[in-house]
Amino acid sequence: MPSFDTVSELDGHEVTNAIDQANRELEQRFDFRGSGAAYERDGKDPFSITMKGQAEFQLKQMLDILRLRLSKRGVDVNCMEVKDVDTNLGGARQNVILKHGIDKDNGREVVKRLKESGLKVQAQIQGDKVRVIGKKKDDLQAAMALLRKAELGVPLQFQNFRDD
Repeated sequence: MPSFDTVSELDGHEVTNAIDQANRELEQRFDFRGSGAAYERDGKDPFSITMKGQAEFQLKQMLDILRLRLSKRGVDVNCMEVKDVDTNLGGARQNVILKHGIDKDNGREVVKRLKESGLKVQAQIQGDKVRVIGKKKDDLQAAMALLRKAELGVPLQFQNFRDD
């Protein structure tokens, strides 16, 4: 039976390249030169970014730069979860977490939407991916179109399309 896997993955190399480009832009911009503003990645979690600046308004500008650089590198900006700003006398910090992987709640939401759609497909949650099985290739393509339009808060990709 034809099937495909629905996953949510981020390319770590593209994220690294986007952060490097954003740091280079901060070094070149006149309003950030010498301010100590920078993007840093967490060593334990490669998809956690800390923005450091002198004030909160700088962090808003830095967030716009980061969004632009991520989108130009092909990383979906819907995966960004922006935390609150921590401000003290030394400056301001803000964490940005890039969500990846389909958690149980999003997996249930994918299965629910496919069942409600009336398409003749079956969906199963398998760890951090959702396997969709159908009798016809056209049904699977309709399921992909439906999931692309769905606003789930995480970017979705489709892998392992098998037409047996």
